[in-house]
Amino acid sequence: MKVEIKVPTMGESVTQATISRIIKPSGSSVRLDEEILELETDKVNQVLYAPQSGQLFLSIKVGDTVKIDQLLGTIDTDAQIPAPEPAKPAAPVAPAAPAPSAGPSARKMAPDVLAEMKVPKVAPAAMPPAPTGERKRMSSLRRTIAQKLVEVKNTTAMLTTFNEVDMTRIIEIRKKEQEDFQARYSVKLGFMSFFIKAAASALKAFPDVHAYIEGDDIVAFPNFDIGVAVSTSKGLMVPVVRSSDTASFGEIEKQIVDYSKKAREGGITMDDLRGGCFTITNGGTFGSLLSTPILNPPQSAILGMHAIQKRPVALDDLVVIRPMMYLALSYDHRIIDGKEAVEFLVHMKENLEDPTRLLLDL
Repeated sequence: MKVEIKVPTMGESVTQATISRIIKPSGSSVRLDEEILELETDKVNQVLYAPQSGQLFLSIKVGDTVKIDQLLGTIDTDAQIPAPEPAKPAAPVAPAAPAPSAGPSARKMAPDVLAEMKVPKVAPAAMPPAPTGERKRMSSLRRTIAQKLVEVKNTTAMLTTFNEVDMTRIIEIRKKEQEDFQARYSVKLGFMSFFIKAAASALKAFPDVHAYIEGDDIVAFPNFDIGVAVSTSKGLMVPVVRSSDTASFGEIEKQIVDYSKKAREGGITMDDLRGGCFTITNGGTFGSLLSTPILNPPQSAILGMHAIQKRPVALDDLVVIRPMMYLALSYDHRIIDGKEAVEFLVHMKENLEDPTRLLLDL
């Protein structure tokens, strides 16, 4: 029996994909759920697995553009699959030959050796031209990212406002509650859940930040699903933490851990990326002290977190050392006024410096 292999549905906005990698060549034997090939779209990459065991026959090659539900090949389930060969024992290593002594013959210079061999002298060859560098094709994901970045720059009035937050209270809470938190939720209490909860609170307080432009209308997002930017080998992806306003810290941390695992394994799906109303990106994980994040359309604002550094600050007329983080809020000035953007960031700062405010929904 021949089992068909077709391009699966990968989200309502995805109509085609590119064959980026063939893992099992046509004609080879495959087993059930073994990786066959990888599809690349402008959103995510997806690996296809063997639906049955048998002999694989593919009708496509790397670089081909294919459409949803297109036939890629078949698996002949009647073909015999050879059993895996046992590992061969390592061949014995022969003893090394003794090194020649450094006698007079061993110290002969190269010209003398060449003269004895009667090898004619050859003029040095001309230097080869300088290499032009390795050339590789941009992935569909990278091309889409590049296109969107240019589109954002050309179609929005993007500005950035900055502030800083004292991380003392959050660090104290994490240190005090970490053991009980892990016992309850089986995940660590990180920094990101505090920022997501603070952002959800600020989005409620400033509705224009929680909206986007569609034609001549300002449209409010129907949810408080917040995207968290994740850097992968394929490029930047923004999976979305669902119901950030009502989810507990533990539920948020679990979603983040799940997305991190999916990102490492290449398992981020279209559904994971869909529906965000706001984005948080943390350049601090790479050591960034300050940066200007770029908008993630159609969203109107994005928050940039940065590295935590101990710095001297004035507190009650005294200079003290505190763990400080710079925050950056980039926003579309067409819909968000400067006053709103500054107050939004101050609202987040106050909730992060006094996290008990988050329990009171301030």
